[in-house]
Amino acid sequence: MRRFSRRAALATAAGATTTAALVGGAAAQPADPGGRRTANGRLYEIRSGRQRAVIAGVSATLLSWQVDGVEMLLTHPADDVGEGYQGKTILPWPNRIDHGRYSFGGEELQVAINEPERDAALHGLMSFVEWQPARHRADGVVLEYVLPPDYGYPFRLAFRIEYSVDAAGVRSTLSAKNIGDTAAPFGTANHTYLGAGGDRIDDIVFELPADTYFVVNDRLIPTGTAPVEGTDYDFRSPRPIGPTEMDTAFTGLSRGADGSAVVRFARPDGVTAELWVDRTHRYLQVYTDDSPATDRPARAGITVEPMTCAPNAFVTGDGLITLRPGETHRGTWGYRVAD
Repeated sequence: MRRFSRRAALATAAGATTTAALVGGAAAQPADPGGRRTANGRLYEIRSGRQRAVIAGVSATLLSWQVDGVEMLLTHPADDVGEGYQGKTILPWPNRIDHGRYSFGGEELQVAINEPERDAALHGLMSFVEWQPARHRADGVVLEYVLPPDYGYPFRLAFRIEYSVDAAGVRSTLSAKNIGDTAAPFGTANHTYLGAGGDRIDDIVFELPADTYFVVNDRLIPTGTAPVEGTDYDFRSPRPIGPTEMDTAFTGLSRGADGSAVVRFARPDGVTAELWVDRTHRYLQVYTDDSPATDRPARAGITVEPMTCAPNAFVTGDGLITLRPGETHRGTWGYRVAD
């Protein structure tokens, strides 16, 4: 197996089109330029009835979701970079690549290590790039970004994301199109934290419809899977989170007739929020926010990340999506408040 040279890496993007080839094929419509520039880029407010959301251009971040004026998320001011990837759209891989090394198409590739304490490449390449507006209306915004090839990820993908609000809540639909001339490995996640609805998440009555979890080593790289039954990770029937700590991926999701899987959070403030994911999201990463890098209190929120592939999928292939030239992936998830 030969190593990818710099010249060969860039050559795989030959034949790629310009930004006019963004997912959907049509030229972008005129867009509201958004508000002032912040540490998270331009801000785009969307509203519908009792629902309000703010999307930040950097990383297509869900920065705020409010219901009847009450903030539902554990978030941060727009002029702060934030911590823990709060609200970010994660691309073109979620979670970790062990040692930052993977093989694809007969080539060995190396991406930058950005989590040196675990010798891993964490959360892709787009956490601090600004997406551009294609359309902004009262109840929705569409953002786009073309990821150029580099030495470790020599593929060219065009992304389009739409956030919208309606009477039920907020939803996100992401499209990814391979506009290069070779197949490309791909995965995505979103890293939004739901607020505790109190001081800590311990009192949230949590329901997670997953029958399998990933066993990991001390660097959080999966070593296998195990059933949740009989473990602290079994939340198939709702119960308080209590002191359970998780930085844990789950799969084997139970789904309704419409194909969606639903995670429920009954908060101590009386609000029950639901995260729903479509069939393209076969994995969920749960993090109980036990070790924030800033001085904010621990366990003030919880993230359940909708993921299209397993952690370390670029190495193992577990759930990895391969996009052929011209092929598009599309997936949807959202938050709502239960009646």
